[in-house]
Amino acid sequence: MTSRVVYKGDLRTECEHLQSGNTFITDAPVDNQGKGEAFSPTDTVATALASCMLTIMGIKARDLGINIEDTSARVTKHMAADPRRISKIEIEFTFTKELELKHRAILENAAKTCPVIYSLHPDIEKLISFNY
Repeated sequence: MTSRVVYKGDLRTECEHLQSGNTFITDAPVDNQGKGEAFSPTDTVATALASCMLTIMGIKARDLGINIEDTSARVTKHMAADPRRISKIEIEFTFTKELELKHRAILENAAKTCPVIYSLHPDIEKLISFNY
């Protein structure tokens, strides 16, 4: 088993990663009857994409002997209705270290092959940009 999720009431869940014991909460967003005091479940999906892409780039960077520490991602999630769903995820990566053009291409390709991107429905538009 990977995780345990407990409904805490008032449209909030507590999620526990069983191996580490780390936890986080989710709240329904304001536009869906919630308080918006924490990540919504769909926020976690969009954020997981950026986290996965950074992780895969980190693995590739380590293999190449290059440093991408402090690289960040800005994530914007767009929702659609009927049925309510994620329609688009925009991710803007910003690198703080100088990288050769060859390494940039390798990292960008690695990011676009992360497991989460392959797990998302193909109808979800993914706009990914890289700033160096």
